[in-house]
Amino acid sequence: MSIPPSLKDRVSASEWQLRTDLAAAYRLTALFGWDDLTATHISVRLPGPEQHFLINPYGMLFEEVTASSLVKIDLAGNKVGDSPYPVNPAGFTIHSAVHANREDAVCVMHTHTINGTAVSAQEEGLLPISQQSAAVLASLGYHDYEGVALNEAEKPRLVRDLDSNTYLMLRNHGLLTVGRCVADAFVAMYVFESACMVQVRAQAGGGKLVRVPQAIVDGMRRQIDQSTLGNGLGALNWPGLLRRLDRRNPGYAE
Repeated sequence: MSIPPSLKDRVSASEWQLRTDLAAAYRLTALFGWDDLTATHISVRLPGPEQHFLINPYGMLFEEVTASSLVKIDLAGNKVGDSPYPVNPAGFTIHSAVHANREDAVCVMHTHTINGTAVSAQEEGLLPISQQSAAVLASLGYHDYEGVALNEAEKPRLVRDLDSNTYLMLRNHGLLTVGRCVADAFVAMYVFESACMVQVRAQAGGGKLVRVPQAIVDGMRRQIDQSTLGNGLGALNWPGLLRRLDRRNPGYAE
């Protein structure tokens, strides 16, 4: 795919900022090794009553995504406006279900990471054996596997299983996070994936696992709020993540 012309002067400042953050999230996903070739998506809802969204151009690797190459679509996954890039409407099935039912889910992020998928295949799911898992378990739902996400009838069940949570484990499939901004959804995925990585490695050690008491899990939201001075993990970490990306894979804000 060729490099697209910049859209910076052709869209609103608010849309350009969302495009820049979303492109950064795609490239950071690749940088952390969470991408799955051209599979999975990160979507963001644009401001306004139109219910328009941004998503990756189908066929472009996550490490190649730029702010201008992101495609604007409607709630059905159809392209809005002129774009030379194709989209995968079926890939937006999960995302559209969440966006349509969660006003706070400005960004929806879905991955097929090795660690996340491995834990999603375990009957007990995520275990309370680390600080990261305790943070996730304070706001986690589970959704049973129904095959490739093509069936519109699956949407109500997915929304039900996510409920008001930040994290959703898609059994036998992968991980999903939501956030009020791109930074929140991305950092939530970092915590989710870290919790799964710790679990897989701890289980590989073969010893008896020590579980975090439920009372501590129940208090994790309050503790995270205190430890981040009320700013949240996304706002605290996002500027540094962008600096890392600028050093290792610049060009996303084009």
